[in-house]
Amino acid sequence: MAQRTVVFLTYSGLQSLDLAGPFEVMAHIPEYRCLVAARHAGPVVSESGLPIHAAYGIDDIDPADVDTLVVVGGGGVDAASRDPELVAWVRQVAGHARRTTSVCSGVFLLAAAGVLTGRTVTTHWSRVAQFRQDHPDIALDPDPIFIHDGPVWTSAGVTSGMDLALALVEDDLGRALAHRVAQHLVLYLRRPGSQSQFSAPLWAVRPATDPIRAATEAVTTDPAARHTVDTLAERAGLSTRHFQRRFTAECGVPPTVYVEQVRVEAARRALAEGDDPVDAVARRCGFGTAETLRRTFHRRVGVSPSDYRDRFRSTKGRP
Repeated sequence: MAQRTVVFLTYSGLQSLDLAGPFEVMAHIPEYRCLVAARHAGPVVSESGLPIHAAYGIDDIDPADVDTLVVVGGGGVDAASRDPELVAWVRQVAGHARRTTSVCSGVFLLAAAGVLTGRTVTTHWSRVAQFRQDHPDIALDPDPIFIHDGPVWTSAGVTSGMDLALALVEDDLGRALAHRVAQHLVLYLRRPGSQSQFSAPLWAVRPATDPIRAATEAVTTDPAARHTVDTLAERAGLSTRHFQRRFTAECGVPPTVYVEQVRVEAARRALAEGDDPVDAVARRCGFGTAETLRRTFHRRVGVSPSDYRDRFRSTKGRP
């Protein structure tokens, strides 16, 4: 198989992990030729001050040779999106490349280049309001960690760029190789693109005390178990009333809300990663019945479980 050229486009003020994470996933795979490019070849300083060397300027790369374009994110993307030559180059490359991708706020540069028309994209949660204001004509889904829509792949940002890169490897070379890469990098293979940026490990405030931690760990370890306020209070070794007050103070949400959030996230993963019927998913994730899952899922996610599965079951997007 001929090597596929993957170009990582950088600029002053990039988020260094947006580059280093996906680059490390792909750079050691012989089927890929990974190039780091910038407006001009030479040093580029990340937003944290970390110096990065771009071995190529955009004029050194023939757009027709690019298989995959990866536009990284970072605070400097706003200035980069106003650079007419850089924007024109991205537009030209996207017209030739097999796929065009972005990490984090790199999606702003893709939008400026006009390559997102008719596509649904995502970005880092902190940039959602700005993107919607700047590009109201582009469909933005702020929830998933990455979205694959035809030749365009976008990710939520920072470490999710590694999830995106693993999905690209799996799409090209199969799950077995992607799994070996994930094992080498000690990564979870694979967080599905459907997983929320606000999933339990992210939205949940870590409790400050052991009794409340014991309760939250019981829920996340086995969402399907019977997690009433009374049973959780008993596990924490506290009276029900005292437990409710302390749990809400330490976690930011009442126990019943926490339990529901964990169960919804478990259902998301089950629907995206497996083929079990909805009623089986409901039982396994603690909802009891399919109807309870449907009502809760629709209220929290905005779609039915079956529609969610249709959308996120595969990494394949529409052509």
